[in-house]
Amino acid sequence: MHATTGDQIIVESAVLDSPRRRGEVLDVIEEGVRHYRVRWDDGHESIYFPGPDDRVADRP
Repeated sequence: MHATTGDQIIVESAVLDSPRRRGEVLDVIEEGVRHYRVRWDDGHESIYFPGPDDRVADRP
């Protein structure tokens, strides 16, 4: 997955009863493995390393 600042990341849940997560990429960090600073829909921010269940949302 390659996202840029402003992109929306969607993380599909690996657990059937858990909802997907969605967040906005605030910063791209390219120190070693590419990862991101993300503001999630619930308002908190975190450093995020993408996994196989992630995707960038289609832009309108």
